[in-house]
Amino acid sequence: MPIKVDKISKAYGVQKALDEVSFQFEEGELVGFLGPNGAGKSTLMKIMTGYLAADSGEVLLNGEKMTPENYSLRQNIGYLPEHNPLYTDLYVKEFLNFASGFYQLQNKQQKIADVIEMTGLGLEQHKKIRELSKGYRQRVGLAQALIHDPSVLILDEPTTGLDPNQLDEIRNLIRTISREKTVLFSTHIMQEVEAICNRVIIINRGKLITDGSVDLVRSGQLLSRQQVLVELSTAVNQESWRSLPGVEGLQILSEKVVLLTASDDRDLRPAIFRFAVNQGLIILTMNEKQAGLEHVFRELTRTL
Repeated sequence: MPIKVDKISKAYGVQKALDEVSFQFEEGELVGFLGPNGAGKSTLMKIMTGYLAADSGEVLLNGEKMTPENYSLRQNIGYLPEHNPLYTDLYVKEFLNFASGFYQLQNKQQKIADVIEMTGLGLEQHKKIRELSKGYRQRVGLAQALIHDPSVLILDEPTTGLDPNQLDEIRNLIRTISREKTVLFSTHIMQEVEAICNRVIIINRGKLITDGSVDLVRSGQLLSRQQVLVELSTAVNQESWRSLPGVEGLQILSEKVVLLTASDDRDLRPAIFRFAVNQGLIILTMNEKQAGLEHVFRELTRTL
């Protein structure tokens, strides 16, 4: 089910949380939603799920406008908030039975059994939620978000506070779910997005700053400054490297290997070739450095 976010703005008093944010994604996409703390991610996710009204702009789900009052449309979305709201005195199966009551489901007990199997809660279903580990509590939250079989799943930092084993389990679960549903989830773990997403959206201070495939964003092509890794046959002193036009950053990795960062959007490689010829040097290797998603995220969010 396609989703379109069109010029969404939201302010809390004088603080503008979102400033005309627009993007759209299609059925079956697994999208990582990134941004620093306070960037507006949770606010936008609440607007997308109909829990919060925007000041201006609209969210369209399959061409129909999402509003807090549009209950029939909201049933197409499953939502796991950042702070997983669970009734910890209830048993797992009891809680899911309670949650399913909001959707007037047909064949409710079968739906509960299906979602327990999907989220791996079979051995835990007769325990009280307060007795569960953080990882299993997150599974319960995912189960309640999936109980009504929504076509879209929106997850707000579903892996925060999990240990490495729990991280793998929840990531694999999200990956499995995404085979049948459109998934948008926010996280601060860059490796998570690189591992399981096919697209990444980054916002900062309420503005959209990038939207593209993970490979494109990770490559560093969206950054204005190129990085080039050069290996020469002979050592060259730092002053010679710094004399190259357009070089702003210089990192000596060994006596013959350097990482050069451009000062603007120019391509450093022609200047490096000329430098080597003039100095009588042999270039053994020269490669544009893949920036990595974490580096790109820092650079993009630092510029605003």
